[in-house]
Amino acid sequence: MLSYIGRSSHLAPGLKGSVQVVSNGVKGVIPGVKVGEEASVKVPPQPLSLTTYSLAKKCPTGPLAARVGLTASSQVRYAHTDLQVPDFGFYRRDDVKDSRRKSEESAGSRRAFTYMLVGGGTVGSMYGAKTVVTQFISSMSASADVLAMAKIEINLDEIPEGKSVTFKWRGKPLFVRHRTDSEIETENAVDLASLRDPETDNDRVVNPKYLVLIGVCTHLGCVPLADAGDFGGYYCPCHGSHYDGSGRIRKGPAPLNLEVPEYSFPQDGLLVVG
Repeated sequence: MLSYIGRSSHLAPGLKGSVQVVSNGVKGVIPGVKVGEEASVKVPPQPLSLTTYSLAKKCPTGPLAARVGLTASSQVRYAHTDLQVPDFGFYRRDDVKDSRRKSEESAGSRRAFTYMLVGGGTVGSMYGAKTVVTQFISSMSASADVLAMAKIEINLDEIPEGKSVTFKWRGKPLFVRHRTDSEIETENAVDLASLRDPETDNDRVVNPKYLVLIGVCTHLGCVPLADAGDFGGYYCPCHGSHYDGSGRIRKGPAPLNLEVPEYSFPQDGLLVVG
């Protein structure tokens, strides 16, 4: 067994002579096998490494094989291949397929088509965005039943002079009082310096004969009682806030006067709140 391994070692030089290499643009490889000084095949000297271009000019361009002996052989494979450039003629415009035609001849029509496409896309996008925004805002608006409750019409002829009537408006109590001439004079004679939230009576009414207030106490949101309290106006029994005949706070913990909503008199005897 050992003698067989020893005899097979003489085959190593022959096996090493059969190699396969790939050349590149930096180093040209020309393989060969040289046995002794009097070998039948001489290996060419390696080209001088200068630049990729100069090396490419010096390297062989065809297949090369060098043989020495009966079984030893070498082969060279080059990295470059025959690449086929794809044909994009199917995607080109008909007016630019002819290479003999100047590109300036069709530039105007192509530019006009591009402008038309961009302009049409812009207009369509803006219209679509406008529609989306309009639908979104419309979805947040009040429904028809809510809009119907936004305003209330009150027949003033049904409210006797010196009386206060309570209505429901937007889920809140609405106080409408038909005041007498003496009540109007009393409220106009109040000293503003004595008020916690100073306001004249004329600033709180459109028509002095009718006082329109939202019946929510400005302290903690309770509902005051009409025609009650120390000042003949409104009284909140929950925490003891007293309002006068103009809805101004005169006594108790409430910090502000009763709120006056927006209202108008479109015609005689008709009050519209909201």
